[in-house]
Amino acid sequence: MPRRRIGFWYRFAAVLCKPPLVMLIKRDWRGTEHIPAEGGFITAVNHNSHVDPFAYAHYQYNTGRVPRFLAKSALFGKGFVGAAMRGTGQIPVYRESTDALSAFRAAIDAVERGECVAFYPEGTLTRDPDGWPMTGKTGAARVALQTKCPVIPVAQWGVNELLPPYARKPDLLPRKTHHVLAGPPVDLTRFYDREMTPELLKEATEVIMAAVTRQLEEIRGEKAPDRPYDPRRERNEQRRRTQAQTSHGRSQARTGHGRSQARTGHEGENSK
Repeated sequence: MPRRRIGFWYRFAAVLCKPPLVMLIKRDWRGTEHIPAEGGFITAVNHNSHVDPFAYAHYQYNTGRVPRFLAKSALFGKGFVGAAMRGTGQIPVYRESTDALSAFRAAIDAVERGECVAFYPEGTLTRDPDGWPMTGKTGAARVALQTKCPVIPVAQWGVNELLPPYARKPDLLPRKTHHVLAGPPVDLTRFYDREMTPELLKEATEVIMAAVTRQLEEIRGEKAPDRPYDPRRERNEQRRRTQAQTSHGRSQARTGHGRSQARTGHEGENSK
């Protein structure tokens, strides 16, 4: 299937965004040979800065296979933003859908048309203290198993030093380097033609995230933690810690109150 033309809106966005990106960020881009020249595919990309969607789009734009990012459907309404989202071919996600597969219907259609759909499987900026990929959400796996398209794991690092997660001001100097490494397609064939149960999707997602993490390990020259950061697990553990502290505080208060009563009673006995 021939690749889709980039189109006016994407070229217009590139004219606006590329000059500041080139000025602010040095580039170490590798793995472009793994970006398919034809046909639909998915890229699964880690997310560690509000700047990295622009920097990553620049990387893939230069391959001739522009990424179509997922965004909430509300952004595709009227006005300039909606026109730009539609014109650049971004993908609406219908989160209000009660059917999980229908929520990603536009992404499935885009892949089947021969597009590249770029997923941030973590769903948000990583909360891992050292910037490693977190556990992923199952959307990328769901679309991949539905379409049986290639899934290219991509890691990036460096613009998080320009603008760290949740930072308000960029650190412009010294000039940062945007490292990107795309890997070979993730082998998901063992998941094909099976019922897409939550367990199956979770396992496929873990395989995808492990591949992304391996790319980042190569970029950083470090070993990632054995267990990826899981926001849900962390919230549950924090809740348990809070409950334990609250229970301990109540226990101490009851003990202290009991001792106070005992002292009061003892003092009363002595005063007689």
